[in-house]
Amino acid sequence: MRLDKYLKVSRIIKRRTVANEACDAGKIEVNGKIQRASYDVKVGDKITVNMGVSPKSYEVLAVSEHALKEEAAKMYKQL
Repeated sequence: MRLDKYLKVSRIIKRRTVANEACDAGKIEVNGKIQRASYDVKVGDKITVNMGVSPKSYEVLAVSEHALKEEAAKMYKQL
């Protein structure tokens, strides 16, 4: 699954366009490297979002095309 879509489906970022713009601006890192929105997210990846006051890190636990609000929180673990 594309990085921008994963960020939206998992509800880390509310809108896909915002996730895409954050990737283009170099604010999203995966495993310590800045990645484009087209990066293919895999289970075990560590995503760092450098938006706002402090960076937030997440570990990918599951990749799903669709997720309800309750299921979205189970797709990642905040580090």
